[in-house]
Amino acid sequence: MNTQKEELQDRAIVRIAAHLPDLIVYGDFCPDRPSVDYFDGVLMFVDISGFTEMTEKFSTAMYMDRGAEQLVEILNHYISAIVEKVLIFGGDILKFAGDALLALWKVERKQLKNMITVVVKCSLEIHELFGAQESEGLDVRVKIGLAAGHISMLVFGDETRNFFLVIGQTVNDVRLAQNMAHMNDVILSPNCWQLCDRSMIEIERIPDQRAVKVNFLKLPPTFNFDEFFTKCMTFMDYYPSGDNKNLLRLSCMLESDPDLELALQKYVMESISKQIDDKQLRGYLSELRPVTIVFVNLVFKDQDKAEVIGSAIQDASVHINSVLRDLRGQINKVFMFDKGCSFLCVFGFPGEKAPDEVTHALESAVDIFDFCSQVHKIHTVSIGVASGTVFCGIVGHSVRHEYTVIGQKVNIAARMMMCYPGIVTCDSVTYNSSNLPAYFFKELPKRAMKGVADSGPVYQCLGLNEKVMFGMAYLICNRSEAYPLLGREKELKYFRCTMKEFLTSNCSRVLMYEGSSGYGKSQLLMEIEYLSQGEDHRTIAIALTKIGFHQNFYTIQILMANVLGLDACKHYKERQANIQSRVKALLDEKFHCIFNDIFHVQFPISREVSKMSTCRKQKQLEALFMKILEKTVKQQRVIFIIDEGQFVDSASWAFLEKLIRTVPIFIIMSLSPFIETPCEAASSIIKNRNTTYVTLGAVQPSDIRNKVCLDLNVKGIPKELDLYLVEGSCGIPFYCEELLKNLDQHRVLVFQPMESEEKANVTWNNLFKSVAKPTEDLRPFTLDCEEGIEEICKLASGVRLKNLSPPATLKEISLVQLDSMSLSHQMLVRCAAITGLTFTTELLFEVLPCWNMKMMIKALATLVESNIFDCFRNGKELRMALKQNSSSFEVNYRSLSLKPKEGQACREDEKLRELESEVIECHIIRFCRPMMQKTAYELWLKDQKVTMHLKCARFLEENAHRCDQCHSGEFIPYHHFTMDIRLNSLDMDSIRKMAKSQGFKTEEEINFSRIEVSRKPHEIFSENLSPEEIREKILSFFDIIVTKMSPSQEDIVPLESCQCEEILEVVIMPLAYHFLALGENNKALYYFLETASAYLKLDDNYMAYTYLNEGERLLKTLKKKKSWSHTFELATFYSLKGQVCFNMGQMMLSKKMLRKALKLLNRIFPYSFFSMFFYTHVEKNKHLYYMSLQAQESSPPGKKRLAELHQEAISLSFLWKIYSLNYFFHYKYYAHLAALMGLTTALEMQDDFQIIKAYLDYSLHQQLAGFQGMWFKHEIMAMEQIFNLPLKGKGVETVVYVAETLGCNKFLMGHLDLAIDLGSRAQKMWSLLRNPYKQSRVLCWLSRCLCLKNRYKQLVQVLGWLWDISVAEGHIFSKAYFYFICLDLMLYSGFVYRPFSECMDFIQDNQDNRILKFQSGILLGLYSCVAIWYARLQEWEDFQIFFNKTKNLVARRTPTALYYQGVCRYTEAQVLHLQRQIEEQCENAQDSGVELLKNLETLVSQHNVSPVFSSRLYHLMAYVCILMGDGQNCDLFLNTALQLSETQGNQLELSWLSMNREWWYSSSEMTEDTWLQILLKLPTWEKVVSGKVNAQDIQKNKFLMRVNILDNPF
Repeated sequence: MNTQKEELQDRAIVRIAAHLPDLIVYGDFCPDRPSVDYFDGVLMFVDISGFTEMTEKFSTAMYMDRGAEQLVEILNHYISAIVEKVLIFGGDILKFAGDALLALWKVERKQLKNMITVVVKCSLEIHELFGAQESEGLDVRVKIGLAAGHISMLVFGDETRNFFLVIGQTVNDVRLAQNMAHMNDVILSPNCWQLCDRSMIEIERIPDQRAVKVNFLKLPPTFNFDEFFTKCMTFMDYYPSGDNKNLLRLSCMLESDPDLELALQKYVMESISKQIDDKQLRGYLSELRPVTIVFVNLVFKDQDKAEVIGSAIQDASVHINSVLRDLRGQINKVFMFDKGCSFLCVFGFPGEKAPDEVTHALESAVDIFDFCSQVHKIHTVSIGVASGTVFCGIVGHSVRHEYTVIGQKVNIAARMMMCYPGIVTCDSVTYNSSNLPAYFFKELPKRAMKGVADSGPVYQCLGLNEKVMFGMAYLICNRSEAYPLLGREKELKYFRCTMKEFLTSNCSRVLMYEGSSGYGKSQLLMEIEYLSQGEDHRTIAIALTKIGFHQNFYTIQILMANVLGLDACKHYKERQANIQSRVKALLDEKFHCIFNDIFHVQFPISREVSKMSTCRKQKQLEALFMKILEKTVKQQRVIFIIDEGQFVDSASWAFLEKLIRTVPIFIIMSLSPFIETPCEAASSIIKNRNTTYVTLGAVQPSDIRNKVCLDLNVKGIPKELDLYLVEGSCGIPFYCEELLKNLDQHRVLVFQPMESEEKANVTWNNLFKSVAKPTEDLRPFTLDCEEGIEEICKLASGVRLKNLSPPATLKEISLVQLDSMSLSHQMLVRCAAITGLTFTTELLFEVLPCWNMKMMIKALATLVESNIFDCFRNGKELRMALKQNSSSFEVNYRSLSLKPKEGQACREDEKLRELESEVIECHIIRFCRPMMQKTAYELWLKDQKVTMHLKCARFLEENAHRCDQCHSGEFIPYHHFTMDIRLNSLDMDSIRKMAKSQGFKTEEEINFSRIEVSRKPHEIFSENLSPEEIREKILSFFDIIVTKMSPSQEDIVPLESCQCEEILEVVIMPLAYHFLALGENNKALYYFLETASAYLKLDDNYMAYTYLNEGERLLKTLKKKKSWSHTFELATFYSLKGQVCFNMGQMMLSKKMLRKALKLLNRIFPYSFFSMFFYTHVEKNKHLYYMSLQAQESSPPGKKRLAELHQEAISLSFLWKIYSLNYFFHYKYYAHLAALMGLTTALEMQDDFQIIKAYLDYSLHQQLAGFQGMWFKHEIMAMEQIFNLPLKGKGVETVVYVAETLGCNKFLMGHLDLAIDLGSRAQKMWSLLRNPYKQSRVLCWLSRCLCLKNRYKQLVQVLGWLWDISVAEGHIFSKAYFYFICLDLMLYSGFVYRPFSECMDFIQDNQDNRILKFQSGILLGLYSCVAIWYARLQEWEDFQIFFNKTKNLVARRTPTALYYQGVCRYTEAQVLHLQRQIEEQCENAQDSGVELLKNLETLVSQHNVSPVFSSRLYHLMAYVCILMGDGQNCDLFLNTALQLSETQGNQLELSWLSMNREWWYSSSEMTEDTWLQILLKLPTWEKVVSGKVNAQDIQKNKFLMRVNILDNPF
């Protein structure tokens, strides 16, 4: 039975009836319009205060979670309860007027007495419902007015819409009664008090009023109200009774009736009809939405009788409806009270948003005002127009509701309408948003408005008929010398080229820039106007508006007024004098009056002109203008600049088309894309062979950053703000400005003096305080700072930019796009908004309601074509696209026009089919503009969001793991064993997959073929083998692996490369935010930590830091929920923090974090020297114990314990490196303990990979610390461990890891030949495993080895591979290292692989790249190389720029090879700077030399400085000594460097040392420009590889350090 009722209530007719009163649903009206009906009844007017303030609070909230849902919930909490109470008492809700409602009890005259008692009882119960409740911090209360008597109903409208009004004294009385009421009052109108049963109602008199206030009902003790009520309801025609007595409204059970349905539908707005017809959109219409309100008030000469004013209201409504329909507006409500008939009209309802909404609203207001002012019986017409964000939505109860608007802007429009009668007024937002000339408006004096604290300036709209306003049509932008045009060099190049062609030829030229609003077209034209100024030509620039488009010949009028010099004339007589002087020889005086209308002059009208037709006058004018221009051009060239060219009228286009064929003229025009096909003349100009048509693209990220720094007058902005603005603006200047205004409005931006990076004490919170700074190009335009203090911008504490709501202006642009789509496309975009900014087609299909795949693909293709979405085949394509915005390009419309027009429709269909095929291939989709995603997301209600987020989370968690190539585990090993994070129940396949990902092998895998070598370690590495024999065995072992990994071995080689970065972007990160939206903070924290860990593996420290901060916010909310899993998450959190700090070179902070992580994991690391020895003894015993367990093959630890051990191992592996960095003697014992603890932890885990990694770490520590003998043993143990690993999956990766790590260790220790052998094999194996990221990592240090060995041919090959990978994969780090090597080749090896200019371009373009900037070492090396380059050239100003940059980086000490390569270059730059100081005989040169020598000695004495770099450091020490005149120590250091180079086979350093030694001990002198001469003859790499240049000649291209500065002590 219930199901049947639900089906009945789901009928379209029932849903329509819910929007209408019973008075209309069951009314039997005359079909004539207008029609009048009369009846008696009781009216109740209920006003609920506080909703307007609440709407304002939500609409101006900063974050996206403000939503309309809270507002709907609060509104309907009150209103639905009131509606329900009214319906229970038999009332009929006539209208919802925003936060008020009007109800009717329609009865015969004789029943009014009893019915008033019922209505009073209803009113008192409504007050009892709420009393004085507070919601969302706002005091919401109810006021009620009652009236009774005769009522007239007027029905009016046209064939598309019908409206109704209740009219009469009773209606006026109920409004006045409600106005008298205070909070929680019930007021009876005088007539109601006369008609009621006074014995039943206790009242209180109101001073000086006939109306009374109700205190309570005084029912007699024997009075049975229920019986009385039942009796009263028998007189109500449509009160539910009998079988339907449990219904609130009888209309809930309406049977289908097509005729009635059609009749009722006319009373409902079109957007509501769409919602009723399309089940997909049900409930999605409530939102906070930017709209434009037009409130129209009509006051009649005699408004007492409906039949008298009915025809006037009918005429007005028909005209208003037709005007609004054409301009995409709608009538929302019509009211009739004592102050006249009011029409509430709205522009911008869902589905009706238009780009020129505000202009349309003003246009319609003026049109309505002009028409209604002429209607008979209308005395006064008043119109108020206001724009802003209001609540638009369904208000009421499920059985009776209406679509309404509530908000401060509605109030302002209504108050302006009443306070400024007889005119059209608008608020300042409407005035500013209209893009209309200021002369269309007049500012009015302020007046006090009820309920409006500050409306801002109020303007009168004077009309929209465009006139030639002389001197007012100039370009609207202002050019400033201190504010350059940013990011438009390519566009200006088009101008310069076209300008050059124009000046050197006798032909016309047309340059057109097309771009959407906000791309900076006006600013571009202003710059062009400035650049086009010249003595031999004249520039005339104008800006058009939309209104001018409808004025015939308007554009030419404006241009010719400027040509004739009329723009500066203040009086018509001046204009007449100018015209007479200019046309004297061209036109007879009797024809001068032809100019009267066009230039507002008053020449006497001659008989000849008076007889001319309009068409003939137009032709005469055109011919005359052409002659004037021909004459003008002979004297000087003319350039016309027209902004907003899409508003050129068709007559002007025709004249311009003829002009460019007749007169050599240069026309420069900016225009927005044509909405409709342009006129024939415009098309002809566009296709002209002399037209250059440029489509404007977005500006680049660096230009956006420059713009922000200029706009804010700061030297830098936070990286987070930079990313937010670059992503949010999409390179559109206007978007950037609006985002900045929004941030400023919410006081998000904080300004403070800029301080040097060395001064501040580094903490986690300011770890990434390094700001994004403007490019060097902006330096000349730096704005003046007050008192010389340079400022930077910061973000206010606690601000989350990701969650900020879009500015109203940008939201409006997105809504215009949304509303231009079909309903199904809107639904797709809204669903996509829930999935996130980037999503997969699979996820979208999962959440779309009732769609099939074909339907979705077709819709996506259309939306991709409309630039709503971009599609990408994989994550790599996505990342490449995000690095750079699409730039401007030229469109050759002439070529396009030459194609045959036949079959054009077919070509369009074919293009769409191709796009559909592309979408099928692409599985990653991204919103083109983040503002669209945010806007569409905000359109959902809270419950709907939760449901959708849950769907997304359920789907995504199935893929929330590393890619198959990485064995599908988590980014934090064993993480999922620590807590229950899954929504879906696990099947056996999922369990097996997760177990497999963590290394739990099946029997089949265990029995898989192993490496065919002896299983007994001592048979491989017997004790009597020499190191050379062991080396050969190791290399031959890896050769076997390479052979087995040939591409034919599909079971070994993965089918595709690593997809982890893609999974991170489209699965892991979105999943964290879905759980956050669901309030599942534990699960969200889990995925935030996974995300941070993943970014660390991708070398992106900044993003890891960002997501750790997201996790930290959640940890604070979970502090009270202490548990083992929470403790583990906390330990993981600190461990990840420690890793970020380590990579950033903040060792003290990293050590603190890592020790904290170990403490939480109950693995204490000692603080005191004595306890350190105790723990070392304990760890040695544990080591022996676990070694014995390993031999016995005991069972591994539990899953949770494995998770803990992994975190311990990671923390300890970083900790030993940190301790080894300190040169204090006792720290090497702490380092040894950390390395030993790491080894013990790995043995406890019984994980092959971790054990091997620990052995290699321990071996490297032993070598760096100088513990002889032990390191070799542990390397052998690592090798022995891999021999019995299965050659599949993780086993083969472990083998390759050993080759890579051994090779890198050998490089660090100076065993270059072995390092090259191992590195060559490692990179080959990573290549076969399709892991370009790890392959590039090997190629980096392998190229360094080859460089040191002078193996040029092999080096060039390796660099080629490194370049190919960096380009193909978009690896910025690999590319940076590539250029680092290229600089080294020029500086030290003596040939060119890539020119210095290319290296410099890369550095300039990428110095703010977050991976490079926040990775210790690489930028230090690059900057130092450039500083050395300029120092050798004696270009000390440029040297100082880059040397200063290195100073901030060198303090970020990291025990890595990359950092020490950078430090070596940095110290060399210091040495060259010292050389200059000595040469210039600076006072502090001696002190600088001593300090530098001390620093160099400290570096070489540190335990962790890799020996491979020591020879370079000793070389520099020798040079410092010879500069300081210390020959003895110079000789010592030089010999040490030579000895080290020979031992290591470091041919590069050896040859350079030999040449310097020979040079230093010779008596010859060096010329000033020796290095410049060397640079000029540096050979290219092609000559080196081909053998055209021999090795000896290459080695001579060395920079010889100058020693003959002082008297040579030798």
